[in-house]
Amino acid sequence: MRVGEAAKSTGWSSRMLRYLESTGLVVPARTKSGYRSYGLRELNQLRSLRQLRRRFAVEIGDVVFAARLRREPDLRAALDTWLHGSGIEALDWEQRKHERLLAA
Repeated sequence: MRVGEAAKSTGWSSRMLRYLESTGLVVPARTKSGYRSYGLRELNQLRSLRQLRRRFAVEIGDVVFAARLRREPDLRAALDTWLHGSGIEALDWEQRKHERLLAA
């Protein structure tokens, strides 16, 4: 089915379906004349994406970023490093520093 029919069938807008395609989340096949052709697989992806958003209260941008982390190992590594450095260890270090200053 074409984009308008898929939008009505799944509750997403045609504009959102185009956005989802541009991000690589749901990519329909194309007809010879270039029209988007949504099949059962894409319709199921759209329905399950809606359920995922409701269940976990995530935005489309969150899902797009998660997909990007899977595709870009350098981004994932950089984010892991940043999270590791700004996480609990950094807070522990600060706490120990303040304790040493108070003891001096």
